[in-house]
Amino acid sequence: PMARDVLSLLAFLALCFAVAAVGGAVTATSVHGWYQALAKPAFNPPDWLFAPVWGVLYALIALAGWRLWRRRAMVGGPAALRWWGLQLGFNLSWSFVFFGARLPGAALADIVLLVGAIAVTILLAARVDRAAAWLLAPYVAWVAFAALLNAAIWYLN
Repeated sequence: PMARDVLSLLAFLALCFAVAAVGGAVTATSVHGWYQALAKPAFNPPDWLFAPVWGVLYALIALAGWRLWRRRAMVGGPAALRWWGLQLGFNLSWSFVFFGARLPGAALADIVLLVGAIAVTILLAARVDRAAAWLLAPYVAWVAFAALLNAAIWYLN
């Protein structure tokens, strides 16, 4: 079981960092041109902060998903794992909508759905594995802040 646990954790890390890489590749198409030209609110963090924050968050998301996967046989486990996957999908789609399609308004709708999906994931995870739920707390906080930032950019532009 130890080898299976290690391999499954590595799989969750690979999945989350693959989502990060794809999102990063889409972001790179617009971040130095279109995004720099947008009006941004005073509370916009410096650009260098996003990569390290997301690096930590993707590791936490992976660890939470892995913990939920290990408890998938428990009552509520499959639902928590499905919502974990759904939130990861909304996470990835946001980069395509905001940076790829350059549609901050549509991206705002996506990120609101993302915040909701993370919140549901946390609520379901808390019934299966409290640690998994807590691992997602910094993520939902950052994404809620990102939603506010997204809304401000949409409003200002």
